[in-house]
Amino acid sequence: MTMSNEESADAAGVPGVGGLGELMGLEILEATADRVVGRIPVKGNTQPYGLLHGGASCVLAESLGSTGAMIAAGPGRVAVGIEINATHHRSAVDGHVTGVAVPVHRGRTLSTWEIEITDDRGKRVCTSRLTCMLRDAPGA
Repeated sequence: MTMSNEESADAAGVPGVGGLGELMGLEILEATADRVVGRIPVKGNTQPYGLLHGGASCVLAESLGSTGAMIAAGPGRVAVGIEINATHHRSAVDGHVTGVAVPVHRGRTLSTWEIEITDDRGKRVCTSRLTCMLRDAPGA
């Protein structure tokens, strides 16, 4: 997920969801430089066996972590995901999964976030870590 603050932000300066996030039904519920919360429905984001697709968890994680990195980076900067890992602990078959992203490291050129994804019962579905490279926005 790559976006500049000026081009993809709402009135409060929070980066927008974007194309893939919109297709997946991503909702950003809270977004600050210290914590980003969002969720996606399980329905429509499953693999052939009806379970939440692991890639959907990764998209949720990268969307939340890069949103936080973008906010923390400030105006005129972009966040570009350069590494993501995910451990899938259990499956989800209905409802929503919610991700909470918190910073592990916020530097001038790199930002690393841990994302915990849980189901509607509060059971952990996935733990992910995302590292973003922070760059000046083109033309900034």
